[in-house]
Amino acid sequence: MKWIILDRYKIKVYGKKSKLVIKGIAEEHKAFLHNLLTNDINGLKEGFFNYNLRLNGKGYPTQDFFVFNLGDFFILDTEGKASEIIEEFNKLKLSMQVFFEDLTPNYKHIHIFGKDSEEFIKKNFDISLQNFQFKLLDGLIIAKNFLRTGNIGFDVFGNIEQVLNLLDEKDKISNEEFENERIKNCIPKIKKELKEGYLPNESPIFPYAVSLTKGCYIGQEVVARVHYRGNPPRTTAKFTFEGNLKEGEKIFIEDKKVGEITSISPLENVALGYILKAKLSEKEFKTENGNKIKLVEECNLNGKNN
Repeated sequence: MKWIILDRYKIKVYGKKSKLVIKGIAEEHKAFLHNLLTNDINGLKEGFFNYNLRLNGKGYPTQDFFVFNLGDFFILDTEGKASEIIEEFNKLKLSMQVFFEDLTPNYKHIHIFGKDSEEFIKKNFDISLQNFQFKLLDGLIIAKNFLRTGNIGFDVFGNIEQVLNLLDEKDKISNEEFENERIKNCIPKIKKELKEGYLPNESPIFPYAVSLTKGCYIGQEVVARVHYRGNPPRTTAKFTFEGNLKEGEKIFIEDKKVGEITSISPLENVALGYILKAKLSEKEFKTENGNKIKLVEECNLNGKNN
C-alpha cells in the first residue's frame, strides 16, 4: 500500500430550487453544473461522484473536476485554483441562484492506493465501497477512485489528522513516484493528454468522463459528432524511449507526423502520447529530435476499475 498528500482544491456548490425547471432540473446549482460539464450531474446519486471535463467550443478539455453529490450540495475536487474558478463561475451563472465556497483550507487530501488499501479502509473505517462511491464519516469523505493512478485507490479528504496517524511514513511516496504510477497505468491528465488540440474521444478516459445522453453543453456537438461517425483517427498510447525525450516532441515515420509525446515519467523511460491508429502496428518510431521510441500498448482502462 502507498499513500500521498495531494495538492487539490475543493469547492462547495449549492443553491436553491428554481421557480422555472431548467431542462427538467429543479435545483439551480445542479442545473448549472449539468449544463457546464461533460458528465451526467442530474443523474448522479447522493453518495456517489463522477469525473467531468469542461470543454471549449472546439471540444477540447480546459478543466477537469471530480463532482461529489452530498445531497443538498456538491463538492468539486480539482487541480485548478479555487479562487479563479469561483470568480469565473460567478460570471457564468448569470441570474441563477448558485453559490460557491472555497473549502480548500479545511479539506486536506490523501490518496491511498495499491495492494492492501481496500483492507486498510475496511479495517480502520468499517466500510466497503464500490467504484465512484463515497461515505461521509466524522468530517471525512472517503471515496473509492481508481482514476488517480489506475490502481485500486481511495481519496480521503477533510480533517485528515486522524488518518495520518494510521498511516506508515515509509509507505508515503513523492509526487514523482505518483506521476510515474499514473503514466505507467495510462491515466490521462488535464493539461497533459487532456488539452487543446485533442478531443476526449481520443483518450481512454472518455467512457468515464463523458455522457452521450445528458443533453447539451459547450463542446458537446463536436464530441458527439466524432463519436457517432466512428472512432477518431488518433489514440492514446504508452511508449518506452531512448535519449533525452521531451514533452511535446512530435512523432514521425520518415517525414510524416503521426503523433506527439504528452507525458514523460520523471523516474523511468516511459511516456504517454497520441498516435495515429493506422500506425499502431509500426511499433518503433523516431521523434522530431531523433529520439527512438517504442510502442508498448494502446491505452485502455478496462480491467483497472476492479
